[in-house]
Amino acid sequence: MKIDTVALIETPEGTDLHADLAGLLPRTLAYIIDFLIRVGIIIVVWVISLLLGGLGTGIFLIAYFILEWWYPVLFEVYRDGQTWGKKAYKIKVVNDDLTPVGFGPSLIRNLLRSADFFPLFYAVGILSVVFTARFQRLGDLAAGTIVIYSEPDSYDSSALDQVEAVAPAQLINEDQQLAFVNFALNRGKMSKDRQEEIAEIIRPRLPLNVDKASDYVRGVGKWLLGAR
Repeated sequence: MKIDTVALIETPEGTDLHADLAGLLPRTLAYIIDFLIRVGIIIVVWVISLLLGGLGTGIFLIAYFILEWWYPVLFEVYRDGQTWGKKAYKIKVVNDDLTPVGFGPSLIRNLLRSADFFPLFYAVGILSVVFTARFQRLGDLAAGTIVIYSEPDSYDSSALDQVEAVAPAQLINEDQQLAFVNFALNRGKMSKDRQEEIAEIIRPRLPLNVDKASDYVRGVGKWLLGAR
């Protein structure tokens, strides 16, 4: 299983954007909150509908349809990608280029919740989140959306202040970029000795003039985060 990590996006202007991806746990907890909210509203509407006879039945069915299919879409489009549940856990839906999600992508990702639910209890959706690089369920893959933290994860930047940004000596793929950034921000909360030990593993791939491997790795991470 993957842990929450960073999405790096290069804009056409050459600027690197980054955001913390939300994994399975916060998304599940946010869904539970939204589910309980919808259930609570439906119960209230159902009680009221009992007093209205045939008209009440129609109102109940319309309310159920809106809450089941339009509640997440309207919130994601008009409330900065956040339902009440997502807001509680400080996560939100965005396009995979980190731009605000629009009506079309939000509608697609939510209509495909039925596919994610198959065969039971969102089994397919859970597997998709766990085994995709950006924690995307089927609806996200089809809509081109991701779920990120709305507030950046806090970290100690003092280590970055002590190193210079360094352009990588060779081309590195996206997974390698994420590894450099995570190391630079010390997202694993590693001790200094452990950081040195891990950095030394890749010394054979570093330029010969590099004295301290950990500083070089942090420098590349700092460069990837936008320092030039």
